Amino acid sequence: VVLVPNNFFFFSRGKLGRYPPWPGKIVNPPKDLKKPRGKKCFFVKFFGTEDHAWIKVEQLKPYHPHKEEMIKINKGKRFQQAVDAVEEFLRKTKGKDQASSHNSTEEKNRRNSSEERGKQSAGEEKRKASLSEGKVKKGTGEGKKRVSSVSSERGSKSPLKRAQDHSPRKRGRPPKDEKDLTIPESSTVKRVMTGTVAGFKWPPSVSEPVKDSDPHFHHFLLSQTEKPAVCYQAITKKLKVCEEDTGSTSIQAADSTAVNGSITPTDKKIGFLGLGLMGSGIVSNLLKMGHTVTVWNRTAEKCDLFIQEGARLGRTPAEVVSTCDITFACVSDPKAAKDLVLGPSGVLQGIRPGKCYVDMSTVDADTVTELAQVIVSRGGRFLEAPVSGNQQLSNDGMLVILAAGDRGLYEDCSSCFQAMGKTSFFLGEVGNAAKMMLIVNMVQGSFMATIAEGLTLAQVTGQSQQTLLDILNQGQLASIFLDQKCQNILQGNFKPDFYLKYIQKDLRLAIALGDSVNHPTPMAAAANEVYKRAKALDQSDNDMSAVYRAYIH
Repeated sequence: VVLVPNNFFFFSRGKLGRYPPWPGKIVNPPKDLKKPRGKKCFFVKFFGTEDHAWIKVEQLKPYHPHKEEMIKINKGKRFQQAVDAVEEFLRKTKGKDQASSHNSTEEKNRRNSSEERGKQSAGEEKRKASLSEGKVKKGTGEGKKRVSSVSSERGSKSPLKRAQDHSPRKRGRPPKDEKDLTIPESSTVKRVMTGTVAGFKWPPSVSEPVKDSDPHFHHFLLSQTEKPAVCYQAITKKLKVCEEDTGSTSIQAADSTAVNGSITPTDKKIGFLGLGLMGSGIVSNLLKMGHTVTVWNRTAEKCDLFIQEGARLGRTPAEVVSTCDITFACVSDPKAAKDLVLGPSGVLQGIRPGKCYVDMSTVDADTVTELAQVIVSRGGRFLEAPVSGNQQLSNDGMLVILAAGDRGLYEDCSSCFQAMGKTSFFLGEVGNAAKMMLIVNMVQGSFMATIAEGLTLAQVTGQSQQTLLDILNQGQLASIFLDQKCQNILQGNFKPDFYLKYIQKDLRLAIALGDSVNHPTPMAAAANEVYKRAKALDQSDNDMSAVYRAYIH
């Protein structure tokens, strides 16, 4: 870590300031993580999250001059915690510097005192020798005395002092073996940090390309863990992964467009089928990051906006698959997923050897296994990749992708996953991602029903719903999800961010998954009944938070 007091910055996240700036600190990247080719950027640690990423220089603002301004702009709890972490780090660093300075001063005083005693001792010896010599040689003493005096002055320095005068190493600098204990500071960073920070004039050397750098490395978010030896392990030239004890693999992309702006898009032609709440955001981010995308939707009018953004139009799913290298699909349920592949002019008719199909729909394991079998039987490659998130996260490129199936195809989708999400996990054989996704949504749906139940109970017992939300936001349950869904309920705004009908579908499938292995799911079953009542109240096409209305009717 570069221990320079002024190398703290606020960095803007996302294009055009989509996200508020965040405090960070320039650090040295891991030795095997190379700088992106031709990019003016630094490797930055995000305070408060312990994540890291390459950040472009134009996105950095000096910390101290902008601190008060940024605190006024961002009132969030996590942001304040990040600023507190910076201040704590600075206090500790200052304390170490003061202690080091004090020790250095004491050492210097001791050294000077020792040298002074050495000078006095050497001078005394010389005077005695000179007096003795004068008694023996009085006649020629004057000239000799002058020479002897000069010699005495030259000899007054101790051998240690003379060695120090001839040594290239300056006083106070630690010896080499001690210096090696700290992480070295890069010369480029040192030159930048010792200049005028507020002026932000970067030296030309910053923009020089790094030899042999892999442009795919820089946009992975490298989380610090207690097992650093496991992280930073490259599995292919195209991506880095973190292996977990379970055998799953995660590709983690940093704050999706703070660093996604540096993505090198694949040269493969991408197809996308299904432009619903999730698919629309995904396609938009693929196009923004420079991918070549052909789109198709059952309702053709939804394609118009993306055609204007540069997408190509496919007339049928079969045509999209036949003209593209990798085709993604994101539809509503198992029936829609099967119809898309097996129906007239469907995906299967466009599959031939080497064609790739990635199903991002949330379906059951049996459905995805059946689709994988028919795709592979035609010589195609198959990957399931359902996504965890909502419309807002899809638009922001911050989805979590759960993948399983063809590992090579997973790696080929690297730039696409980084454009659409913040993290992707590889979970092994086909069916695992479907099961995991249903479990995740089961937990989410049950939690949402519990939130609605708590708010209605507060209301009927004469308690303030807003106060309940404030209390929850200060406790261990605090989360963006909790706050957003409670705000929906308090404001009576149920504009869909995640359709209620789809979370009920996922609960139903999760309960069936439990039944298939004889595992009880009573909490999910209870929540499912509440959502079914909400659907009966015509809330299917509202946000999942509209489950609240099942309690008040």
